Amino acid sequence: MLARLPSASLRGLDAEAVTVEVDLSRGIPGWSMVGLADASVREAKDRVRAAILNAGFDFPLARITVNLAPADRKKIGAYFDLPVAVGILLASGQLLPADPDAPLPFLVGELGLNGAINPVAGVLPLAIFARQQNAPAMIVPPGNRQEAAMVPGLTVLAAGHLLDVARHISGAAPLTPERSDERPVTTGSDTPPDMADVRGQHQARRAVEIAACGRHPLLMCGNPGVGKSMLAMRMPGILPPLDDDEAMEVARIRSILGEAQPAISRLPPFRAPHHTCSDVALVGGGSTPRPGECSRAHLGVLFLDELPEFRRSVLEVLRQPLERGMVTIARAVDAITFPARFQLVAAMNPCPCGYLGHPHKPCRCTPQQVQRYRHRLSGPLLDRFDLRIQLPAVDRTELTAMQPGEPSAAIRARVIAGRARMIARQGCCNAELTPRRLERFAAPDAAGAALLQQAFTRFALSARGYHRLLRVARTIADLEGSDTVGAPHIAEALQFRGESAGG
Repeated sequence: MLARLPSASLRGLDAEAVTVEVDLSRGIPGWSMVGLADASVREAKDRVRAAILNAGFDFPLARITVNLAPADRKKIGAYFDLPVAVGILLASGQLLPADPDAPLPFLVGELGLNGAINPVAGVLPLAIFARQQNAPAMIVPPGNRQEAAMVPGLTVLAAGHLLDVARHISGAAPLTPERSDERPVTTGSDTPPDMADVRGQHQARRAVEIAACGRHPLLMCGNPGVGKSMLAMRMPGILPPLDDDEAMEVARIRSILGEAQPAISRLPPFRAPHHTCSDVALVGGGSTPRPGECSRAHLGVLFLDELPEFRRSVLEVLRQPLERGMVTIARAVDAITFPARFQLVAAMNPCPCGYLGHPHKPCRCTPQQVQRYRHRLSGPLLDRFDLRIQLPAVDRTELTAMQPGEPSAAIRARVIAGRARMIARQGCCNAELTPRRLERFAAPDAAGAALLQQAFTRFALSARGYHRLLRVARTIADLEGSDTVGAPHIAEALQFRGESAGG
């Protein structure tokens, strides 16, 4: 007999249709699985056999052939265990559907040897696919129930054991549906640190605000303890909250990485990888391509502390995602693309010991050591930072003052207003403007154009540096509510091209 069940396979952040076909035929008892299944899928035969027997069913003494169609796409993951087991029970006649003409539910789950259904990674994109295919319901492990329920309009059924699934399909004991017409959203439990904690550093706070509004890459240079990491960690709190589609896209990335998530978060993600991470860990990859830190920071902040301590080969792979907003991982038979539109924020010390230019602590580095330290960063990489600032040591009176700094809520209101102004005008953030669109939407007035020409000559700006300076000036104008980029906006943007910060 033949049984056919709908399923899907993950490819990047999306899911592709897969049909699980189980055929029982005469011959020497055995099991074969075809359809480009990887090791985790092929191992299902041992888990499925033990689960069927321990659930009280008979394992058929027949020639079992399992086909995962289409055959030209690789299948990865243990979530095929449940549909394969149900297919064997249907094909052997041990399980009879209550309504033979009704479509079967979408099945996802890894089987334990005792028949328990264990949670798996990637349920959210599979649930989105099931809703797009108008599946009558989706049966998931209890540990994935809340994640699948994030998809509105999908009937989610949680089953903890293979017997529960069999009883539901046969109609003996239907599972209780859990259907959500609204996506669950997190509230104040994920509130980030507040900018009010930062004392002093007024220029750095201004640079962070500009960077957050226009999504500009930011590099901070300063002595240890001046507040570089503190400012970076508070950046998600001043960014505009994610909308429905953006929050769902971030949740899909977390889902395929196997991170539990009871609800969708509106807070932009914040990632701070250690400087010993590899290029694969940063941008993604592996034999089975998985997202890296760049994609995990999608629509949020990627903070690289101690920037010169990262290996140069690791930093150079950032060029593609910074320019294109995505990471493409190519393999011999396929290429997977992950989104990576992140806000890059980096911090570094002015020298190896960190105290070059400190008013009280002497620097012990030689000029050659300082030069080698700074030359770890290539010119093309530095040129991709729209804002580069030098943070001075904090004055003791500002640090001990009882009055806190401006809170994140006030800064976020200005950032949201400026971001809304640029989105309404051009449909994207200023950092994403192409040179042609930059000439249209950020053309300076006469005084601004004259100052810009002087800056181009004096600072020997590259074409990229010229355009990035103009993008920052456009963002400053948006924060002030100005329709025109003037000389004051150009002048302030020039202050954030400091050569002392990493150059």
